[in-house]
Amino acid sequence: MNYRLGLLDKSPLASGDIAENALARTIDFARHAEALGYHRFWVAEHHGFPGLASSAPELLAAFVIARTTRIRVGSGGVLLQHYSPYKVAESFNLLAALAPGRVDLGVGKAPGGFPLSTKALGTGRSPTDFADELALLDVFLNGGPPEGHPLHGAVAKPTPTFVPERFLLGASSESALLAAKLGWAFVYAGHLNGDRKAMAEILTTYRQASDGQAPILALAAFAARTSSEAERHVADLKIVRVELDTGQSVNLGTEEQAAEFARQAGAASYRIEERRPRIVAGTPAQVRRELDQLSREFGIREFILDTPVASAAERFTSIELLAAESPAAAA
Repeated sequence: MNYRLGLLDKSPLASGDIAENALARTIDFARHAEALGYHRFWVAEHHGFPGLASSAPELLAAFVIARTTRIRVGSGGVLLQHYSPYKVAESFNLLAALAPGRVDLGVGKAPGGFPLSTKALGTGRSPTDFADELALLDVFLNGGPPEGHPLHGAVAKPTPTFVPERFLLGASSESALLAAKLGWAFVYAGHLNGDRKAMAEILTTYRQASDGQAPILALAAFAARTSSEAERHVADLKIVRVELDTGQSVNLGTEEQAAEFARQAGAASYRIEERRPRIVAGTPAQVRRELDQLSREFGIREFILDTPVASAAERFTSIELLAAESPAAAA
């Protein structure tokens, strides 16, 4: 099958590790991905999460850009609810001017952190509607608001020759319709919601609303030399879903994180449910067959792969094996 592969990296810390090491591995991972022919390399945004070092994707992306030469680099994604759309446009216009034709702006809706981190990020900001904020970001990326707009005359400089490519990350029909309305590419977060029925409905929604544009599919994927080895590395991975008495729910990594989230949220009670995440795992040929099937079934022409294991060596081996299985598909 003819499709492109990109990577999402969260800068994970191994047990007892320090942030400097995790971030250095992200740079090595990006350089390695470029050498292997991967199309994109995205970095994530998380706030206050133990075990993850990437909290400012625009800063980390700039460093990745400086250490690579060809691969597209971007955010997967900027969590817009925390920021001024004008400032996000400025930051990514600057990146696009520094690395013409190589910058991606991926935007997400989730808070990406524990309640106190979200509160700290929101200090001084009034609650806003995400759709309105995304539309305003799009306006600034297109040169600025028209006459009659309250912000007419505000221009997000610099003005790059090649504007950032724009992607909305989500797992709902609402996000799919919003992406289509603004003319943004839609990335379905299959690594967060791998339900096949939901995936089919939401991807179809985007394709119909965008006049046939192909969505991008993000997945958790891991390849090893044998299927038993792959299964061994992913067997203990889990998602802990916590539901507060307020009705709020969120996916976390451990029961301890669930308890801390509930404490910070001030919940009187909560319940948790452990789930096995959907991971495409196996030998390179097995993983490729699954990607081929998804490509045929949903019209996917590009995948963004999140490698969920913590071991740096195993993550490197996984992307090497997948690129070697079909180099033309990665390049």
